[in-house]
Amino acid sequence: MTPEILAQLAPHGVLRAGINLGNFLLVTGRDEHRSPEGVAPDMARAVAARLGVPVRFVPYPRPGTLADAAGTDAWDIGLIGAEPQRAETIAFTAAYAEIEATYLVPAGSPITTLTEVDRAGVRVASTARAAYDLWLDRNIQAATLIRAESIDGAFDLFTAQGLEALAGLRPRLLADAAALPGARILDGRFMSVQQAIGTPRANAAAAAFLHGFVEEAKASGLVASLIARHGVHGLSVAPPA
Repeated sequence: MTPEILAQLAPHGVLRAGINLGNFLLVTGRDEHRSPEGVAPDMARAVAARLGVPVRFVPYPRPGTLADAAGTDAWDIGLIGAEPQRAETIAFTAAYAEIEATYLVPAGSPITTLTEVDRAGVRVASTARAAYDLWLDRNIQAATLIRAESIDGAFDLFTAQGLEALAGLRPRLLADAAALPGARILDGRFMSVQQAIGTPRANAAAAAFLHGFVEEAKASGLVASLIARHGVHGLSVAPPA
C-alpha cells in the first residue's frame, strides 16, 4: 500500500464502487439499508478493507451506463465484465469469476449447434451492451442482432417476435427454458463473460494494486467462498492470470 494507490482509489476518503445491478449472479439482493448484496459488492468491500477505508456503492441499472461513467469521477472501481470496448477507458484486472454465455432456441428449431446460429435469416435477441452482446457485435457476421435494453426485454422480444435464438448467460437461460416448453439451450458457449474489477485508465498504480488483489483473492479461496456464501449457481472462479 502506498499513498499514490490510496490517492487514486479513495481520493475522497471512501472507496466508491460502481455496481451493475443488472447482473443477477453478482448482485443477488439488498440488505436492510438497501445496499446491494452479492459476490460483486463483497469483492468491493474486501478491496475497501485492504485499503482501510469505507466503501460506498454507486449502483447502475446496466453495465453500459457504469462503463460510460469511467473518468467522470463518479466511481473509483467498477465491477463489470471486462471487454475490449470498455477497456478503452477502463483498466481491468484479470477476471475473478466467469459466466458462460450461450443461446436458447425455441421448440422445433432446426438449430443444434452454436455455429448454426450465425447464418443469414437467423435473428438473435440480445441485451444491449451486455458483455456478451459486445462480443456478438464484434463476431457475428451473418445473423441479425435484435437488442433490448434489459434481459427481460430480450426474452420478451424473443417470444413476441418469434426470433430464432436468444443470447444470454446460461443460468438465466435455464430459467427461460423452463418457461418455454420444448425450448433448448445449445451445448457449449460462444464466450465467457470475464467478471473483473476496473479503474479509470489514468490510475496506473491503482490498476497494478487491483490486479494483485484479484489474483490473491482467487488463490486464497476468497472468491470461491463468496460464491458459496451467496449460493450462486453458474458462476465459477476464473483461472489464474
